[in-house]
Amino acid sequence: VIVGSLTISAILVFFIVPLTIVFFIYLTNILLLIYQRNNELKGDPLSDDWNDMRKTIASFWDIYARVWHGYELHGVENLPEGPGILVYYHGAIPIDYLYFLSRLFLWKKRICLSVADHFVFRLPGLKLLLGVTGVIPGTREECLVALKNGYLVSISPGGVREALFSDESYQLMWGNRKGFAQVALEAKVPIIPMYTQNVREGYRMFKERRFFRQLYESTRLPFTPPYGGLPVKFRTYIGKPIPYDPNITTEELVEKVNKFLFSFQTKTAVQALISKHQTIPGSIWKALLERFDKRRK
Repeated sequence: VIVGSLTISAILVFFIVPLTIVFFIYLTNILLLIYQRNNELKGDPLSDDWNDMRKTIASFWDIYARVWHGYELHGVENLPEGPGILVYYHGAIPIDYLYFLSRLFLWKKRICLSVADHFVFRLPGLKLLLGVTGVIPGTREECLVALKNGYLVSISPGGVREALFSDESYQLMWGNRKGFAQVALEAKVPIIPMYTQNVREGYRMFKERRFFRQLYESTRLPFTPPYGGLPVKFRTYIGKPIPYDPNITTEELVEKVNKFLFSFQTKTAVQALISKHQTIPGSIWKALLERFDKRRK
């Protein structure tokens, strides 16, 4: 009986916070549906008609971020006034990215459109939330239109694979993905690297097993559940922009070598943020202690 009780308690401790986050996300979508019905909104979910509700949602998540993770956002001054592509490391749960979106809206009244994996759009009951928060499938055409309209667009080249199979070593798992660099070159916008300190200490995946890796590669669905949710310190750092070079000709823009170099430069910039701000390998204990370290701001 004692062993069983301890086992159940351990499971609750490991999974209760991730499940709570899922609950709050679905609750947010329900509140949006109520708001839509009461105000008879039928237009573009990115329009200003939704700003009051966006502020309410952002305020809730910002309070959650402050209370649970002592969340800090640094480097907002590095964001361009106009369009740009944000490139970031993907934690086991991208809750840090949600914190970033919330604070960006509260501080700057800006919406950053977010490129998400296709499986996200197959999740039931989240269509309105995805629309209001600016989550897009991330095709080349959609990204170019968004940038042309002046939006910031964010993407994690590692995506779900990085979320599932990276670990406390904070290894970038980008492979040969360079599509975001091609879009940046075509749109003539800068790329801005972003990283959240201790994101892997807050939420982790079980150590990689060949079966789960093969399952993901064949289905592209994240079957491995995240665990954790400890109130470790989160700090998001926005790095210096990698500017578009106006001297590159149209022919050079489409050259694979240029796209590769641009992608490699971005990867190096994100890795530099990790090296500067993250203890490797990550330590849950140290990350918890940082909540009380007043010297680090």
